[in-house]
Amino acid sequence: MISSVERVRAAYARIAQVDRPEVWIGLRPQEDVEADAASVDARAASGERLPLAGTVFAVKGNIDVAGLPTTAGCPSYAYRPEADAPVVARLRAAGAVVLGTTNLDQFATGLVGTRSPYGAVRNALDPAYVSGGSSSGSAVAVALGIADFALGTDTAGSGRVPAAFNGIVGLKPTRGLVPVEGVVPACASLDCVTVFARTLPEAERALALMAAPSGRELPALEQRRPGPWRIAVPRPERLGELEEGWAEAFGSAAARLAEAGAELLEVDPTPFIEAAAMLYEGAFVAERYTAVGTFVDGHAGSADLDPTVAGIISRARDVPAHRFYADLERLSALRTRALTALGDTDALLLPTTPGHPTLADVEADPLGANARLGRFTNSTNLFDLAAVAVPAGEVNGLPFGVMVIGQAFTDERLVRIAGLLAAPPVRLVVVGAHLSGQPLNGQLLSLGGRLVRTTTTASAYRLYALETVPPKPGLVRAEEGGAAIEAEVWQLPPEGLGALVAALPRPMALGSVELADGSFVTGFLCEPAALDGAREITSYGGWRAALPSLAALPSPAALPSLVRTEGPGLSPPRT
Repeated sequence: MISSVERVRAAYARIAQVDRPEVWIGLRPQEDVEADAASVDARAASGERLPLAGTVFAVKGNIDVAGLPTTAGCPSYAYRPEADAPVVARLRAAGAVVLGTTNLDQFATGLVGTRSPYGAVRNALDPAYVSGGSSSGSAVAVALGIADFALGTDTAGSGRVPAAFNGIVGLKPTRGLVPVEGVVPACASLDCVTVFARTLPEAERALALMAAPSGRELPALEQRRPGPWRIAVPRPERLGELEEGWAEAFGSAAARLAEAGAELLEVDPTPFIEAAAMLYEGAFVAERYTAVGTFVDGHAGSADLDPTVAGIISRARDVPAHRFYADLERLSALRTRALTALGDTDALLLPTTPGHPTLADVEADPLGANARLGRFTNSTNLFDLAAVAVPAGEVNGLPFGVMVIGQAFTDERLVRIAGLLAAPPVRLVVVGAHLSGQPLNGQLLSLGGRLVRTTTTASAYRLYALETVPPKPGLVRAEEGGAAIEAEVWQLPPEGLGALVAALPRPMALGSVELADGSFVTGFLCEPAALDGAREITSYGGWRAALPSLAALPSPAALPSLVRTEGPGLSPPRT
């Protein structure tokens, strides 16, 4: 496994590479984070069990991190907590290291990621598009390969919409499963702390470590009858207006579940959609005034109050009590209709959003664009349900995501069902410029890569120094004269490996590499013809050991970035 210090250095190198300052509100100094990482490495070396050692995470700016101001996206609101929120403390105790606090839609009010005096957080894949909110910075930090996972919150969908727009996973647990102490509330009765990660297993592991015995009484869930997963799926025409290509992408996701053995049952989504509109248009928005309304009123006209957010919260002050009770009654009726429609199905499949707006779209219609994004997410917490958001393909070159939604305390079941949509990660052996700390390692991180282990090849390989920029070694299998060569095994999403292969320059090639334990894993090899005149460095036992004897590496700033390489499967960033 990669050491915590090495992972921190890779994270800060990636921060410099991507140049997205709007992601952060409180990025900690690298030397402080390295000091925390060194402490984790020392604890691990002493034998302490640290399941998250070697990982770094980011925290939404409305969750307390000791030593950093909690701003909730509003500088004048900031306070400096003396202790971590319980969720942060538990992750740190498990060996994860905090990079800093991230940007958000102010007071967690929004699904767009643009309502912040710290700047609009741009989409990780196309900066012309929104990142999604309110947990915008956390999602983008994960999608860009800076953080291994990140914390968000979800009241209306903020732990799911940013996941969908940035091609990552978002887990919204059952309310009460994860403590919300140390979190600035949006609507305290609905708020959940959520997890973003690039894969389901990473997200599930972090969530399990944050969870605690719930103070809620466990419901008497009926024992599911034997058989395949039963998934409720609306017909696309019942979902309302969707962007071009989204109905087809949703149909493809449903078809993949069927191909994986699930039984699909048609459902009417009307009660879910009608309840979603109530979150902001009904009386429930009054709880946002309860949370921060006095502060907003006392700072009316302040330059650091987002005008859209301030307007929503201030207007909520005047919601009459009789409307609240009328809405409670209506919500109860809608929830009964919704759960009756689901029957004994295991989960409901929905698109995460009906479309993906640009920054310009949101600027032109801030309230309307935001309202459309909550069409499928807003009802989840109102109905006291759990949800998992996962990538489900692309539309017009941008990620398309879906949600698997189910009853409270069926979180584990939902992860298993969502896993049917996620292709299993692949493994890749690297021996040269893609090793941790080497000039091309950022390519692996940007594609969602994660170091699995450090090992060596079988004693059947020879290593050569190639004349390339940046310098790379060529690994070839040899009938004689071979040796064990230092290697790292990385895990990548399938699409990440595909992008890497599409941009792979000659004479590099992918092939099957035998490791010291006798297993065979896909890895970087070299075309034999490129070895003519190349210097053999097998005796050094690896690329790192050979480097001092070779010419100095060029500056990383002069190196091509994989995420900016054009070619099959890759596109330059849109401007």
